[in-house]
Amino acid sequence: MQTKRAARALCLGAAFSVLLPVVADAQVTRFYDPSTRSFLTYDPAPRRSWSVPAEFRRQIVPFPTEEAPGTIIIDSASKHLYFVLAGGEAIRYGIGVGREGFGWHGVVRVGAKAEWPTWTPPSEMIAREPTLAQYSGGMPGGPDNPLGARALYLFDGGRDTMYRIHGTNEPWTIGHNVSSGCIRMMNHDVMELHYLAKVGAKVIVR
Repeated sequence: MQTKRAARALCLGAAFSVLLPVVADAQVTRFYDPSTRSFLTYDPAPRRSWSVPAEFRRQIVPFPTEEAPGTIIIDSASKHLYFVLAGGEAIRYGIGVGREGFGWHGVVRVGAKAEWPTWTPPSEMIAREPTLAQYSGGMPGGPDNPLGARALYLFDGGRDTMYRIHGTNEPWTIGHNVSSGCIRMMNHDVMELHYLAKVGAKVIVR
């Protein structure tokens, strides 16, 4: 896996923590069921009022690829994440990606998944923003946590890369270069991806 040196500062949180939900889900969606090619309704009102451009809203799109169903393909340039389905299609989601100097590419795996994960800012981030020292022991999961409702931990050969695919409490950042290398999704989208993606799934970042 190739990365830019600056990306070593990593994304929002370095701590690996898998927790049961600590609050009721604030945003959920209609989860896609590949076995029936339909959606399972689970969709109360969103927590905040906001809108996102149509190109970054979840949709099923044609996506011919030789990769197996269940593979996650991230197109950093277009700010889209694709979850590969059978039959030459994929679910496409809008994402936020690494800002200048923090982009990276490579092939990794989903090493673990978490619901309402704890966020622990890395020392590099605390050095830039000393007020974050109050969270050096970890911020509990919840709607105000920067990692959002779900997180998928990305591993390379059994090693935690410290990069995550995670939700966000700032959904207006979707479609932008905003992170320190992690992949941001809207909470209701990452909840669906967490539901669909298996531990061990291949993740291609390009």
